[in-house]
Amino acid sequence: MERVAAAAVIDALGRVTGWSEGARVLTGRPAQEVVGRPAADLLAEEVPARTLAARSGTVTLRHADGRPLEIALTACPVLGPDGGTTGYVLTADPPWQADPTLAGQAFQQASMSMSVFDVGQRYLRSNAAACHVMGIPEEALLGRFFPDTVEEAPHSEGFLRHLRQVVETGRALRYESFTGAPALNRDHAWSIEMWPLRDPGGELTAVALAAFDSTEQYLARLRLALLNEAATSIGTTLDVVRTAEELVELLVPRYADFASVDLLDWVLGSEELPIVPEGDIVLRRVAHGSATEGTPEAAVRLGETEVHLAASPPARALRERRAVVSQAGEPEFRRWVDERNARAPEGRAHRQGVHSMIAVPLQARGTLLGVVVGVRMHHPDDYVTDDTLFAEELASRAAVCIDNARRFARERSTALALQHSLLPSGLPRGQAAVEVAHRYLPCGSVAGIGGDWFDVIPLSGSRVALVVGDVVGHGIRSSATMGRLRTAVRTLADVDLPPDELLTHLDDLVTHLAADGPGEEVAELGATCLYAVYDPVSRRLALAAAGHPAPALVLPGCAAELIPMTAGPPLGVGGLPFEATELELPEGAVVALYTDGLIEDRDRDVDRATEEMCRALCAPADSLESLSDNVLKAVMPEQPSDDVALLLARARTLGADRVATWDVPPDPAQVAHFRQAATERLTAWGLDEAAFVTELVVSELVTNAIRYGVPPIRLRLIRDRALICEVSDGSSTSPHLRRAHAYDEGGRGLLLVAQLTQRWGSRQTGSGKTIWAEQPLPEGPLPIMER
Repeated sequence: MERVAAAAVIDALGRVTGWSEGARVLTGRPAQEVVGRPAADLLAEEVPARTLAARSGTVTLRHADGRPLEIALTACPVLGPDGGTTGYVLTADPPWQADPTLAGQAFQQASMSMSVFDVGQRYLRSNAAACHVMGIPEEALLGRFFPDTVEEAPHSEGFLRHLRQVVETGRALRYESFTGAPALNRDHAWSIEMWPLRDPGGELTAVALAAFDSTEQYLARLRLALLNEAATSIGTTLDVVRTAEELVELLVPRYADFASVDLLDWVLGSEELPIVPEGDIVLRRVAHGSATEGTPEAAVRLGETEVHLAASPPARALRERRAVVSQAGEPEFRRWVDERNARAPEGRAHRQGVHSMIAVPLQARGTLLGVVVGVRMHHPDDYVTDDTLFAEELASRAAVCIDNARRFARERSTALALQHSLLPSGLPRGQAAVEVAHRYLPCGSVAGIGGDWFDVIPLSGSRVALVVGDVVGHGIRSSATMGRLRTAVRTLADVDLPPDELLTHLDDLVTHLAADGPGEEVAELGATCLYAVYDPVSRRLALAAAGHPAPALVLPGCAAELIPMTAGPPLGVGGLPFEATELELPEGAVVALYTDGLIEDRDRDVDRATEEMCRALCAPADSLESLSDNVLKAVMPEQPSDDVALLLARARTLGADRVATWDVPPDPAQVAHFRQAATERLTAWGLDEAAFVTELVVSELVTNAIRYGVPPIRLRLIRDRALICEVSDGSSTSPHLRRAHAYDEGGRGLLLVAQLTQRWGSRQTGSGKTIWAEQPLPEGPLPIMER
């Protein structure tokens, strides 16, 4: 059936001057009965003042058969020649009449909550889903001001504010809210979209909205966020008790109202692994926490033991090696609560409302360590299948950290001796790019010696690599891994890879090491590393990190600040990229590289410790050695819980008077010219005795670049602690030595370079490669760096 619009025209005196067919159908009154009469004669009830003011809302008419008829009415003024109001056009529809159109049915039957408001935030339409959420039928909502239909609360004020924003701006918006609703017994997550409705003339007449219940997706995101947070918040100190505390802190109050971690006694000692008994199980409480201050729900004190009966959820979780959920009403759940109340009756009041619990085994590398228990009292939802999957994943990550700490205690003494033999006993003297000072302090805790290390590696072109790393864990295995990684870094540094590429190769190495565990057990390794390369010629510092803290930079006359950089994933994650950061250092700038033991401790705030380190780095000091001592004194606690490595490097620069650069055209006839230019520069530097070898090196390297390389070609001489000759070109093909036969016309050039120089090599650049060779300078005073 086609719908006919109900419309009427009223003059300025309130008399009806026009009456449509739709009005006749709606009210049962023909035009001849109505036209000319006061409009007030048609009312069954007085029109509310707010409806008159808004010119829209619900009014009650008297039908021709005598029954009251509520309609949603809108008044539009009619303007005369002088702009004054000469009357009104009224349009109306039954407020809850079903819309027979397909669009109307789609609106009414939509699974999401949908409503339409006028510009004054009064209800015009609501579908069945919206009425279900509100707990009110549509006819009771229409024409009502939104705040009058809900409780006064921040989320209601936010909803009203967004409605008004659409009216004011005329633009659609979307936002998310986690709130309750009048007819719902718990908070829900809503994805809400609001958009303006306009008449054919383009005037904004109403605001429509659709609200999608995204609670399940919201909870899934929360669980994923907790897992992501666990990667950085659990196991920060590699201490058994602290790791258990971090697990509890992560669970409460977002996942549980009360949580506890109980461990088998041997985990806290050094005995061999026992067999988990089949009957009752004795566990020791190491950590618990609650949404209520003071944790009054706890029936077991920290450090005490408890006997878990064989049928209890914690004992079942250990025997079955899976998460066990128990709900209110189940016999074992009631028995477990009764035991709590009997053991600690003073906490009975705080256990009221407990309705769900989950017990999850802590197991790592196939070994059971204990159990974590989560309890819900105020949280309205019971634990379900998705919660068990999350809890098992989280518990497995925490268990690895706990098991690592257990192993460290037993291996500490051996690890200390091993680590001392692997760390560098002194720093190299074959570089002048930076002045360095270092400190290494092994921790004094029972957790054992860690895998911290540092290194300073001379590179080609007067550059130097600064390295600081930390193998996750303590003990022999960590120390051995540290030695392997340090050796790997030195090997990769010799290839002259950029920092991000070097860390990628190092990450692959750690992944391979982790896969080489004995038997079927996969070794679980993890490490962080910071690799930096400083070039005293360009004054550029390039660095990249693999899960390692950013270094601090002290500029002359400025405060110390952390270098902004991407930390990157720790070594061993695999498949994720590393990002390099590059900056220019002025003469005298100090870079402080360190391991996390310097600023992280379970009794200290990381941000505050970082600020203390930066302040100490800015304090006056006679030398870098004194500055190193000042930093440790200002930042380190009396009993550090982790190893500390600190490496300070003060940047030096090579002035333009010690570097000579030429662009070489790809013409073999020009080789003699550049050979002569190099000889003249050596004379200016007072190095005539090196001219013969340098001429040969320049001739061979430039000739090879012209013959086998790709333009642009560049020749550079550097006078540092050694005389360095570099030839760069745009080809990425690296040269290699080969054995020339008796009658070969070529093939001996690089062999002569290798024989006549101290060392030579090649490195890849962003635009090709660089071949370099170093000659020792005559004995005498070292060149003075520019200051």
